[in-house]
Amino acid sequence: MKKGMFRQIVVVTAVIITIAINALANILPFNGLETGQISDKFQVYFVPSGYVFSIWGLIYIGLIAYAIFQALPSQRDNPRLVGISGLFILSSIANCAWIFLWHYELFALTLLAMFTLLVSLILIYLRLGIGSSDKVSTGETWSVRVPFSIYLGWITVATIANISDVLYFVNWSGWGVGTMTWTVIMLVAAVVIAALMAFTRRDVAYLLVLIWAFAGIANKFPSVPLIYSASLGAAIVVGLLVIFTLVIRRKA
Repeated sequence: MKKGMFRQIVVVTAVIITIAINALANILPFNGLETGQISDKFQVYFVPSGYVFSIWGLIYIGLIAYAIFQALPSQRDNPRLVGISGLFILSSIANCAWIFLWHYELFALTLLAMFTLLVSLILIYLRLGIGSSDKVSTGETWSVRVPFSIYLGWITVATIANISDVLYFVNWSGWGVGTMTWTVIMLVAAVVIAALMAFTRRDVAYLLVLIWAFAGIANKFPSVPLIYSASLGAAIVVGLLVIFTLVIRRKA
């Protein structure tokens, strides 16, 4: 078997295992607990309504598209896909590890898995040149670049939420700053990240994921004025960044 073909098969296998582990986590479920059940134990504000997590379905579809596209004979020697295969396998391992750590309530260790996933996706994003002037085929754009933009966007949000959960778990005092204030600070930080992505990468897919998440937070806490206003405001600001990005793209 050729080396390139073996790499393609390993990537396809990694996608299948990742989706299977995430599905079984709730079907079985692992440790008798569903993923959402565990999340509900944490009284934090940086978490959206349950429907928002349906974005995983879109992420899985994107990963399947990536697996199929990179497995094509014509893509066997694509330098961008060859360059990210190892990182993708690492991200898949981190994704699966997080599921097991979360379900068996080893919350501090979930941060290690989440940071590994986040960093690997950032490196994949950079190696793919998403948002750069490099032109790629329509197939690669929609089967590789867009899926990884969405995946990174969601894991950006998930990382902040994971940190919030772990800090709650260890009873962090917040240095005397209230929980709601910290949530607003995190929302502001996320908006700054969104602005950087808009100005440097012009990545609409990434920005739309943040809008989805922020709107979901507002939807979950309509009776908490500060959180509702801050999260809705964050969604509106990122929406304006999307419009800015589309205008700049059209002029380019």
